[in-house]
Amino acid sequence: MTIKYTKEHEWIRIDGDTATIGISDYAQEQLGEIVFVELPETGKQLEKGSEAAVIESVKAASEVYAPVSGEVTETNPGLDAEPGKVNDDAVGEGWLYKMKITDAGELDGLMNDDEYKGYVEGLS
Repeated sequence: MTIKYTKEHEWIRIDGDTATIGISDYAQEQLGEIVFVELPETGKQLEKGSEAAVIESVKAASEVYAPVSGEVTETNPGLDAEPGKVNDDAVGEGWLYKMKITDAGELDGLMNDDEYKGYVEGLS
């Protein structure tokens, strides 16, 4: 499974034509304690770059954007009761939603692990 990253700090894990999306460890650290997650509805069509979810922390509310276009197939049911899972395991149990990708070509512009680490280091 491949994980790619966006400049807005979303990650996307590809498994066939299904993608799991969340926010990076860097993003959850910047947000601080996460208290609420608003997820997209199942069946919603998302365009690459459009707002997909909202994460609220004690510091701020932050939009999460779709890294690629597709249809939302599932959301993480555990985040309603425990939004802090995003803080505890951002790239694992803290995933936000899954989608069926409509244009795999959109993955080409995303960063791999090393590129993303370099990008984040350049921000500080």
